Amino acid sequence: MEKRLSRESRCFKTSRVFPTDVNNHNTLFGGKLMSYIDDIASIAAHKHCRRSVVTASTDSVDFLYPIHTTDSVSLESFVTWTGKSSMEVFVKVMTEDLKTGARKIAATSFLTFVALDENKKPVEVPEVVPETEEEIKLHESAPARAEMRRIRREESRKLASHFTMKYPWE
Repeated sequence: MEKRLSRESRCFKTSRVFPTDVNNHNTLFGGKLMSYIDDIASIAAHKHCRRSVVTASTDSVDFLYPIHTTDSVSLESFVTWTGKSSMEVFVKVMTEDLKTGARKIAATSFLTFVALDENKKPVEVPEVVPETEEEIKLHESAPARAEMRRIRREESRKLASHFTMKYPWE
């Protein structure tokens, strides 16, 4: 299978923050940002493998700074690492104060997607090749994140086996 460069999956999205997008602190509602993150990450994963993809996990969303209504919010995503049928996608969230031009990284996120064939079964994906310093750093640190995901998934399965499926009124 042919390898693909990280930049071939790179995607960008920029939006304004409107009053309807904010929470009671007058900052961008976290769920709205998470929706943007999943959307752009899924596009990067799809571009990398040129197949349908499904979100396997949202590994992390780290909110570093609040995003205000005077800001624009820009998201950048790309595939950082691949397994057999899975892809790790990094999303960088940057804000720009539209009045001053000041920019900062407001959030970062890692998600995992799985490529699917026509029968919705996992299918092999191309290996990703990083080029830039940022891509290389993320690629080199990806195996450690993959191991953390594996452990967390096992722990989640164990924990889930202790949960009831009864409704409170049953």
